[in-house]
Amino acid sequence: MDRRVVITGVGGLCGLGTDAASMWKEMREGRSAIGPIANSELHDLEGMTGAEIKALPQHDINRGHLISMDRFSLLAVLAAREAMRQAGLSCDEGNAHRFGATVGVGGLGWDVMEETYRALLLDGARRVGILAVPKTMPSAAAGQVSLSLGLRGPVFGVTSACASANHAIASAVDQIKLGRADVMVSGGSDAPFAWGVLKAWEAMRVLSPDTCRPFSADRKGLVLGEGAGMAVLESYEHATRRGATILAEIAGVGLSADAFHIAAPSVEGPASAMRACLADAGLNAEDVDYLNAHGTGTKSNDQTETAAIKRVFGNHAYLMSISSTKSTHAHCLGAASALEMIACVMAIQEDVVPPTANYREPDPACDLDITPNVPRERKVRVAMSNAFAMGGTNAVLAFRQV
Repeated sequence: MDRRVVITGVGGLCGLGTDAASMWKEMREGRSAIGPIANSELHDLEGMTGAEIKALPQHDINRGHLISMDRFSLLAVLAAREAMRQAGLSCDEGNAHRFGATVGVGGLGWDVMEETYRALLLDGARRVGILAVPKTMPSAAAGQVSLSLGLRGPVFGVTSACASANHAIASAVDQIKLGRADVMVSGGSDAPFAWGVLKAWEAMRVLSPDTCRPFSADRKGLVLGEGAGMAVLESYEHATRRGATILAEIAGVGLSADAFHIAAPSVEGPASAMRACLADAGLNAEDVDYLNAHGTGTKSNDQTETAAIKRVFGNHAYLMSISSTKSTHAHCLGAASALEMIACVMAIQEDVVPPTANYREPDPACDLDITPNVPRERKVRVAMSNAFAMGGTNAVLAFRQV
């Protein structure tokens, strides 16, 4: 039996807000969270631009648990707890083995890693914190979500750079469809505002000096952000049996690899993932109302993605609504497609397409309807979310109204 998978709760935080509702409100109105990074210690990179969480929400996580987490794990836990609250779910001895978690991350515990190397190499320290290894490992976010919520089913981390969250959600869908779990808490988290990480991105010469302007002719590159987004996924039977409110169904998954270049984008890899997603969902191109584009704001990525969308959707590419919400929450790496998942779910819930913010000049190579600057009311029965990562790893999800 092919089990349907639905979303019954979402949670998240990023520069736009510290819960899913406040994030969506800002996203929907096209208000950008991008500005000077103020809270992080950036040493000689002071004055750099990003989308930073100014203050974390109040929570009741005890100190013993907090000291075992790097920031990317903490963000994942806060988002997961919010999603579970909205879903109205909790674990007990009777069901915990049927609840799991997959969390996508683009990196690892950068705060602890940087503190450790600075202490050893600059300050002459002879030893480091006893929890440095479990705090920095990429799977820490998934493990900490499991610890916080008591999940004892399938739990693991997923990493595929900027497609990590979509890959994590796809993996969670598989666990439910294969009968290994009834409920999966899934999404992504990243906290990249560390000196060494930003120096590495600076060296690639892809960072914008001001803001993120996807698909605009005057775009200058991407902007980094921090955040986390999580969703509660359930089998349709499990959700309806307990009378849960269903926000959307995950209708299809499409995965592909470019096998082209470690950093440069291709057209065929993303096109292949979008085609596979439509096929998996049993959808025609004309069924898609809204597409949340990968839309990083670099010259090559936006042009390549536009070409791939045209290749898959044909004439319908000009009729559906497209936007890049990275223009508001910036590129949150492993968390990016998790935040964009929330945008798709809420677009279906409210029949509103969030805009591409900061747009100023049409680009003939990016000539689709990218919903510039102002939200658009339209019926959204099906939304698709693109995530195309360095390394050529692509993951596309389709969401459907239930």
